[in-house]
Amino acid sequence: MKEKRWKIRKDYDIETVEKLAASLGVDRIIATLLVERGVTSFEEARQFFRPGWEQIHDPFLMKGMTQAIERIEEAVSKRERMLIYGDYDVDGTSAVALVFSYFKELTPNIDFYIPDREKEGYGISYQGIEKAKETGVKLVIALDCGIKAVEQVAYAKSLGIDFIIGDHHLPDEVVPDAVAVLDPKQTDCPYPFKELSGCGIGFKIVEACMEKHMGVRLCDQPEQLDNARTARQDELKLRLLKYLDLVAISIASDIVPIIGENRVLAFFGLRVLNTKPRAGIEAILKYGHVDKRRDVPSVVVADSRGGTVQKGYFEKELTISDLVFLIGPRINAAGRIRSAFDSVRLMLTDDPLTARRLADDINRYNIERKDLDTRATEEAKRRIETDVAYRGRRSLVLYDPSWHRGVVGIVASRIVEAYYKPTIVFTKSSDDLITGSARSIKEFDVHEALEKCADLLEHFGGHKCAAGVSLREENMQAFMERFERLVQEGMGEEEVAPEVEVDAVIDFSQITPKFLRILKQFAPFGPENTLPVFLTHELVDTGNARIVGTNHMKLSTIPIGERVAPLPAIAFQMGECIERVKRGDRFDLCYQLEENYWRGKTEIQLNVKDLRFVE
Repeated sequence: MKEKRWKIRKDYDIETVEKLAASLGVDRIIATLLVERGVTSFEEARQFFRPGWEQIHDPFLMKGMTQAIERIEEAVSKRERMLIYGDYDVDGTSAVALVFSYFKELTPNIDFYIPDREKEGYGISYQGIEKAKETGVKLVIALDCGIKAVEQVAYAKSLGIDFIIGDHHLPDEVVPDAVAVLDPKQTDCPYPFKELSGCGIGFKIVEACMEKHMGVRLCDQPEQLDNARTARQDELKLRLLKYLDLVAISIASDIVPIIGENRVLAFFGLRVLNTKPRAGIEAILKYGHVDKRRDVPSVVVADSRGGTVQKGYFEKELTISDLVFLIGPRINAAGRIRSAFDSVRLMLTDDPLTARRLADDINRYNIERKDLDTRATEEAKRRIETDVAYRGRRSLVLYDPSWHRGVVGIVASRIVEAYYKPTIVFTKSSDDLITGSARSIKEFDVHEALEKCADLLEHFGGHKCAAGVSLREENMQAFMERFERLVQEGMGEEEVAPEVEVDAVIDFSQITPKFLRILKQFAPFGPENTLPVFLTHELVDTGNARIVGTNHMKLSTIPIGERVAPLPAIAFQMGECIERVKRGDRFDLCYQLEENYWRGKTEIQLNVKDLRFVE
């Protein structure tokens, strides 16, 4: 692992911080954290700490939404056969489950389709279109894919099949000739929030359909509504609430920014997951050792932000991190190893026995996935360390036809974590192309680089930090050389190191119950609203440091010269520091404050991001 850079954030105005601290009655550290997140006034703080339905945008602001809803209504009224089509990852499968479950209530003439990762690859496939033709489909709603499927949509149109595209990836200059293209990233789309997940786009379709059917909108202000319409709006909130668990899972797993509308959707989604999870999610959580309480109360209580909830369903409160590490990988594993149809079925079923059977299968897929990606990662690292061709390179492009297509993205992420270089991991695909996943670092836009290599590629798509790509084998060497040149030009001569961005320097004495209580209200945490990183100087261990797991260090830290209680800490993959820590060497610590749940007890601990010994 490369040594990390520490960067203390100073991108805020001190006067703004002091004014906000005074108006909110909070200390300067809390005010600083808010200003760093773009919260500079009392009203903005109120919205930040109180996510509400009124912060969700009108779906009809999205370019193409009116046309999409009109075509869907026509299909339902004429009893045309519809197909909900989605990508095989968490975002795509959750989007399909959400939209399919809603329209299944309106029409029996509906089915869903997920392309096979090995045989069809990403996006709209000709095989999927042929399947739609065979089954008499007249309208396809594509979710989390399709923005670049110009030729495929044109082919479908020649067969009498209409498409509605619901995607969130970057479009090209030419978009498919569909009935409607719903993608806020289109330059001429007026929708105010650009960072919805694919499942979030699906939710907006459902929201728009419900609003039109019920004759009321979420964005209607209370003063605009009479009693009857107020009641319908409350009913609308209740009906929409049940879908937000899937939206939250997609937001967490697809690593979209948890700001603006995403933060509101994730907030409500976590509320659903923690109070009334669907059968499939509850079944899969058991493999993450998350079980419901034995003393679940039977009283259903009103939720002040729309809907009813049952309190205390799980022993621990699920967070975005739990969705990322416990739920996301397992749902993804089905599409990586077998069939993503199982993931959709898991999210659709309300039968506990069916949910348990599907969760068993999916957990087995996840175990197999772990074995495949571990072996491929070890082989990739071995090549990087021993092959002279990789010495001095600013990028890492690796290819092995034996690597499983379903794990190359995971392997690329692990290589970036280990070497901090833009990385692409390739394998052989069933169509005789070389296909791979790209992962990048903060300082380099990998999607922009792929655009500059377009003449060498068959397909590519994604965003700044991650992308999918395929090419012909004869173009591999030329691509590697050009990609390396683009990385060198884009990043300059000096190699970069991973960065730890510190939100604030604090003392342990500032970590009070009130501080922790307010900090917890910053959740849900995620990209662009990350759990704050703090820096504390001059710490020592109390003498109980030990290695846990494979190479993790468990400490009990206390500042030199302060009369405060020691705080427990966990430092993942830092076992090499144990000897100096145990002998009493002083160190500075970058860390996040988190709740550690163990055997029915919850305690605050430091999750160490980096440690430096004081020389």
